[in-house]
Amino acid sequence: PDAEKTPGYWNKGARRRLELALALQPAARRAKNIILFMGDGMGLSTISAARIYKGQLAGGSGEESVLAMETFPHMALAKTYTIDRQVPDSAGTGTAYLCGVKSNAKTLGLSGAAVYGKCHTTFGNEVDSILHRARLESKSVGIVTTTRVQHASPGAAYAHSASRTWYADANMPREALRDGCKDIAYQLVHNTDINVILGGGRMYMTPKWTPDPEYPEDSAQNGTRKDGLDLIAKWLSGKQDARYVWDKKGLDAVDDSVSHLMGLFEPKDMKYELKRDTSTDPSIVEMTEKAIRILRRNPKGFFLFVEDEIDHGHHSGQAKQALTETVMLDRAVARAGELTSPSDTLTVVTADHSHVFTFGGNTLRGTSIFGLAPKKAKDKRAYTSILYGNGPGYSIRNGGRPAASLPAAEDKDYRQQAAVPLETETHSGEDVVVLAQGPMAHLFYGVQEQHYIAHAMAYAACIEPY
Repeated sequence: PDAEKTPGYWNKGARRRLELALALQPAARRAKNIILFMGDGMGLSTISAARIYKGQLAGGSGEESVLAMETFPHMALAKTYTIDRQVPDSAGTGTAYLCGVKSNAKTLGLSGAAVYGKCHTTFGNEVDSILHRARLESKSVGIVTTTRVQHASPGAAYAHSASRTWYADANMPREALRDGCKDIAYQLVHNTDINVILGGGRMYMTPKWTPDPEYPEDSAQNGTRKDGLDLIAKWLSGKQDARYVWDKKGLDAVDDSVSHLMGLFEPKDMKYELKRDTSTDPSIVEMTEKAIRILRRNPKGFFLFVEDEIDHGHHSGQAKQALTETVMLDRAVARAGELTSPSDTLTVVTADHSHVFTFGGNTLRGTSIFGLAPKKAKDKRAYTSILYGNGPGYSIRNGGRPAASLPAAEDKDYRQQAAVPLETETHSGEDVVVLAQGPMAHLFYGVQEQHYIAHAMAYAACIEPY
């Protein structure tokens, strides 16, 4: 726009931002409610690219767009390494930002004294999450995720497991079962009284051979439990006002006045937003809204954990899937802001880790975020702005790199090129951003260890140990 060519345009914008900064006052009061949004794999480059994508979806050039999460007044950076890894996984990081201690990779809700895969190291090394401690303070608590509810990130909110992959007893080694360890699905039902549980993961909750309600003809989607337990029935029993649903129609029909709601919408992980059947599966925005409407009825407040699995798109080297998930998480942040007030609700948005995802190539203003760099590479072939450091996008044909082209690169399943061949793209080790608004949001400042997030949230709400 011509206006951007004048210094006055930029000076006016900067002055407005200065005035906002000068008016900013710390909200030093207790938070009644806490909402933690966690973009799994949402590194800074992912946020930047999603911002552009959001603007382009709205018909603009994209670069000047603003995500809802970017309007939060306070921010910090979090160091994501685990005790044993420079580049972390989602279990070790989940234990950090939910339980307040750094731990070893692939372990859930355990201190660093626990050893991955060794059941006997579980006992005596358990650490409780802020979700669990909030429930002990009589707050309502909830989990919303687009992955399976037994996955690493939500699992850290309630489970103590020497392995993040012990989803059901069928996934556990005999030794672990013999030593007395329980699978993550079992712990979901028995460890903490969680008011709202929304996501995927049906197959881990029912006995082996139990047909899936959505895919009854597909035996691969059947229940997997060897112990014969029906954990859904167990969860419902003993609760006066509890509901279980498995599709969007059921979710929409649930009255907000129920005390407990479990919604499991897929046998394993929920589908990408770009592949979601909008008639059968709810979006992360719809799940977040339902959770808040139920949880906020508690006069003592609530704690809600919301995760979007941006991560799986990156692991597949499919940037459009990952960036669409990021935009959807941001829409959930915006909707939560409409349903709550920053006067009593601390809202935190962060990531567990980043990915080897980047965009560059001297692209011009307004270029599609999934488009091509304006000049060809040294091999005289076109390339996309978005590239991955490693992953399944590595390709050599006829002794060289295949040229990228449009409109193929805009397709939802397009796999961007990678420098190093791997079956799945990896996480990266750089810091992630923490954005916050509401009571005590100013506690998020500077560069922090990731486990500090759990402590700042607990302090804000006066939850143990504060």
